[in-house]
Amino acid sequence: MRHGLTLLEMTLVLTICGVVASIAIPSVARVRDRSAVHGATSLLVSSLADARHQAARWQRRTAIRFDTSTASAVVHAGADTLSRAPLRALFEVALSVTRDSIAFYPTGIGYGASNATLIVTRGAAAETVTVSRAGRVKR
Repeated sequence: MRHGLTLLEMTLVLTICGVVASIAIPSVARVRDRSAVHGATSLLVSSLADARHQAARWQRRTAIRFDTSTASAVVHAGADTLSRAPLRALFEVALSVTRDSIAFYPTGIGYGASNATLIVTRGAAAETVTVSRAGRVKR
């Protein structure tokens, strides 16, 4: 007696696998997008905190500049570059901002005429970070 599968049984199993995969793949992509956006937002918030901390620590004006074309944030103190956050290279996200930079006084308080809004997106996932005039960060 031979044991095995018929062509009909193999076709049925492959069809069921295809249907299950077509249902599961979009949800996996959404999870990956949300995870990437959350990671990029966390790095962005960390860079903002770093810029504020460096201003207070070294008692000199510090700025964080945003580049939307490369989706990156760079912390500067005078001519010195203190840190970089290459969001697109690490997380494959896009960045849109209402201001191209945020500066902090040596006291750690931000200065500028308005609040800044930073939006990190990938696919349908998005997170917004708001920085007040005083330099406080809200996710």
